[in-house]
Amino acid sequence: MKRLALTVLVVSLLVSGLLGAVAAVGDAEETLLFSGKIAAVDKYGNVMTDISPEMVAASGAEVGDVVIVKIGDNVIVLPFVTTYGDVDRGTALMRPRDTGIQLAINYGNFAVTYGVSEGSQVSVYMKEKGAYLSDIAIRHLEKLEKRDDYDSDEAFANFRQVTAGKIKPGVLYRVSHPSLGDDRSSYAAKLVEEHGIKTILNLSDTPEEFEQNLAHSEYYRELDEAGNVVAVGMGVDFAAKEFTAKLKTVMEFMIAHDGPYAVHCVEGKDRVGIVVALLEGLAGATVDEIVQDYMVSYENYFKVEKGTEGYKLVSKIMYDQLKEMNNGQPVTDADVKAVVVNYLKNSVGLDNEQIKELEIKLVGEASAYAEEVLLAA
Repeated sequence: MKRLALTVLVVSLLVSGLLGAVAAVGDAEETLLFSGKIAAVDKYGNVMTDISPEMVAASGAEVGDVVIVKIGDNVIVLPFVTTYGDVDRGTALMRPRDTGIQLAINYGNFAVTYGVSEGSQVSVYMKEKGAYLSDIAIRHLEKLEKRDDYDSDEAFANFRQVTAGKIKPGVLYRVSHPSLGDDRSSYAAKLVEEHGIKTILNLSDTPEEFEQNLAHSEYYRELDEAGNVVAVGMGVDFAAKEFTAKLKTVMEFMIAHDGPYAVHCVEGKDRVGIVVALLEGLAGATVDEIVQDYMVSYENYFKVEKGTEGYKLVSKIMYDQLKEMNNGQPVTDADVKAVVVNYLKNSVGLDNEQIKELEIKLVGEASAYAEEVLLAA
């Protein structure tokens, strides 16, 4: 097999079982596994190559290996995994699909980050055989799909009231999709109706998906006919312009409509996790309150228990999101509101009055502290 001598700066490296550190790789000879080109780029910036499953099998590469990907002018050390959740937020990954190999960034845009497009050449080399298997074992959480596996209808539908910080009871709820036509969504729809939800913020559906999904819940359809549902089809990269533009639409819709509000995507876990974290932070929640609420979804779906290594790994997703919003610095309770306000104002594009109106919707009034933060943002 051909070999490649590499002296490069990489953006993703396995260090003591963790990914995401920046480090130098020097003068190493690595075995070429397979090569091809980018065949397609999806709307989230994930890239699909023309490297077939047969080529991968013939090379001996397996899930759990750490590989080096040379693509365009980039040389990236990343793991060969099965799902985005197998790596930390912002980390590049390679995963097998039915038609070939996909390259992506968990909660990120691979094509934009690395400046690649359809037709770009891709070469993959072995870095370390099986080096990521232990991380995958910890991260591979099995989602429970039957109602009987859950303690309550609320847990099954991932439905709960959000009261972190100073959010008033009965104002904000988060839930899985209540109108998909499956068993879980029927429970979600029932809970949305029982709690008198007046306004729904649908983060996941494109216009086409939304029109199809309206057929599955009469109450959901009635809310839409009354003009009380917004659907934006957003991704998960909160730093992307497309995300912030759609989030602005959602926040302005919330300001213009009355609660109680329900926020949902498909599972009510990741996209909802980001949006609810912002609302909680604006309402004065602590970092731990935000993280603990985020983790309830994983406790519901995957029975992840507090104090376990799995809980620690997953909760890092939210800690890292807040850190990224704060220019790479850890967020403390003292500055979480300022971080959120700065993001809403300077990234999303809400003005001071809109941010104050949003806080009033959540807690009943705009705090004096909010005025100080808005002036500083």
